[in-house]
Amino acid sequence: MKKSLFFLRYCLLLLITNLVLAQAPKKIIVENSDFADVNQVEIPDALLLIGNVRVNHDGVVMTCNKAYYFQKENYIKAFGNVQMVQGDTLFLNSKYAEYNGNVKKAYASGDAVMSSPDATLVTEIINFDRNIQEVFYDTPGTITNKDNTLKSNSGRYYVKQKKFQFLTAVTITNPTYVIKSNHLDYFSNSGHSYLFGPSTITSKANFIYTEKGFYDTKKNLAHFLNKSYIKYDDRVIKGDSLYYDRNREFASATRNVKITDSINRGIVKGHYAEVYKKLDSMYVTKRAVAVNFVENDSVYIHGKKLMVTGKEGNRIIRAFNNVRFYKTDMSGKCDSIHSSSKTALTKMIGNPILWNGESQITGDIMHLIGNNTTQKLDSLKVLENTFIVSKDTIGTGYNQVKGQNLYGKFEEGKLRDVDIVKNAEVIYYMRNEAQELIGINKNVSSKINLLLEKNEIETITFFQQVDGDIYPEKDLPENARKLRGLVWRGDERIKSKDDLFPPEENEDNEKIAKATKSAEAKEDIPMKIRKETLNYDKKKVKKSEK
Repeated sequence: MKKSLFFLRYCLLLLITNLVLAQAPKKIIVENSDFADVNQVEIPDALLLIGNVRVNHDGVVMTCNKAYYFQKENYIKAFGNVQMVQGDTLFLNSKYAEYNGNVKKAYASGDAVMSSPDATLVTEIINFDRNIQEVFYDTPGTITNKDNTLKSNSGRYYVKQKKFQFLTAVTITNPTYVIKSNHLDYFSNSGHSYLFGPSTITSKANFIYTEKGFYDTKKNLAHFLNKSYIKYDDRVIKGDSLYYDRNREFASATRNVKITDSINRGIVKGHYAEVYKKLDSMYVTKRAVAVNFVENDSVYIHGKKLMVTGKEGNRIIRAFNNVRFYKTDMSGKCDSIHSSSKTALTKMIGNPILWNGESQITGDIMHLIGNNTTQKLDSLKVLENTFIVSKDTIGTGYNQVKGQNLYGKFEEGKLRDVDIVKNAEVIYYMRNEAQELIGINKNVSSKINLLLEKNEIETITFFQQVDGDIYPEKDLPENARKLRGLVWRGDERIKSKDDLFPPEENEDNEKIAKATKSAEAKEDIPMKIRKETLNYDKKKVKKSEK
């Protein structure tokens, strides 16, 4: 029994001794020195090492011209051409250095230079904590990484991740652009930069602002979130999420997209957009709407898809699928729109309908023509099967004008003078100043001229081969009060910019808003930026960067 207790105690003692020895810090080993001496007067308790000094501690090799080695403290001070090397991952050069073997921390000063396989840091003072493998500095430093030069007042380098982190003013200078931020994470091996807080990227091509973004400095690919925008000379692109390819000068935006054209005084909105700067083209969808400012008014054009192409002066706007437009006193619908700034011609293609005030205008072909000199709406042309209809102001009847073609002139943005040419027919409810019905004018002629005042018919003039009369209401049967082909579509009229979107698109917008809110609530900022950008490039996030 006593032998068993003795053996148990011996084992416990041996175990404790091994644990203590395992936890005890390793001693600094002097591998070489041309001269060694102990001088208790000048440097008490220190070993003086001079000439080709080389020491080793747990995988780190230090060389210098001269050193004081405090053996009891396991501490060394090095002078002249100091270099610390950790494998092939880190080289630290300076004029002076200190190293504590007990806590595995190093301090270097005097033209301190830290080199890794991917980058070089130059600053006045560098600290290196081997326990957590982090290098940090609080003096102005410059980092060189291939084509990129980073300058900051302080920073931290994570050796294993090969990541620099800056929490004060930092600038990345590249031959093509300059990045500025107060919080930037930079991976020297991949060239990936992660921006947090107000940050800018400036180049000859554009200016980018973001408060949460990613930039691949090698591939020139970027992804930005949170109050981000890209500004060109004549265009500003905003969106909840922006993707940017500098090599192709291509940008795409998602959710709450807004593109402002300062030269052409226009805005395009939607929930998804693509912009090709070199091609001067833009594509917008998902509740897409273009807003142009004309004659102190705004013209809104909506289509499921919008395309804007061409340079200033030769710009073309195309809208497709269930197109609608609205301005204060005019609105319309058609299958598609083609609008050219060079010819000042807007074509309404496929089942066009126009509402001018209370009047409904239809025809097979409809063109709105502007004046390039005054930048104002000049005229209207409707070809084949022209029909103008408006409700009688008091009764239940309809004022109607029908003919083959229509030619109208605008004054101050309002339709003023209208000619109906060929096979013109009229049914018009005539009232006196007291709005009492005088009679119903039913007439046929070769041409009719209408003069409008405040979008209402002021006078009607008939030309050539006039045939008809003014009938008392009781003498004109109900079935004779409508011209053939009359279809009243007043319930479709677009009365405000809010009517631009069909009900199904309003439902889609609510879904997009809910999805956006849900995504923002769950968002992990660094990983979201990293995953979205790398997934676009069909690559996975490396574990070393997580």
